[in-house]
Formats: sequence, structure tokens, C-alpha cells
Amino acid sequence: MRTLQYLFMSLAALLLATPALAQGAGVAVNPYAPLAAGIGMGIASGLCGIGQGRAAASAAEAVARNPGARPAIFLFLILGLALIESLALYTFVIIFMFVK
Repeated sequence: MRTLQYLFMSLAALLLATPALAQGAGVAVNPYAPLAAGIGMGIASGLCGIGQGRAAASAAEAVARNPGARPAIFLFLILGLALIESLALYTFVIIFMFVK
């Protein structure tokens, strides 16, 4: 019961703090934002590619060790690859939101 109370108190504090952290209308535009966004997208895409390669290599090794577990390994491989790819897509969306 105490944990639930702390959870709701934390959520209330987060919801009340949101207007205090909102940006004003007079925000200065950073001229280096497109460059930083391009570098950030490159880093995110490169690391997602490395993660996908490692996931595929681990799945191939797991199937080679235990061919009977192929359906379960394939399911988790596809789920993992979808989650890794969604990180790159979220980065892409965030870049379009902040760079005008």
C-alpha cells in the first residue's frame, strides 16, 4: 500500500511540474541544430546497426547450437530487431520535431 502511495505522489509531482518546465515563446534558434541532428542520427543509426548485427549473430549461433528451439529464437529475434529499429525511427522523428 505504501509503494502505491509513493507511485501516485510521484506521478502527481511530475504532472504538476510540467507547466513550470514549458518553454516560452521567445526561444533563440541555434544555427548548429541541423548539424547536431545529422550527427545524432548518424550515431543512432550506427549503434542500431551494430545492435541488429549482434542480435542476428547471437540468434544464428543459438540456432546452430539448438536447432529444435528455432521457432522461439526466431520470435524473439524478430521482436528484438523491431525494438532496435524503433529506436532509430524515434530518433528520426525527434530530429524532425526539433529541426525546422
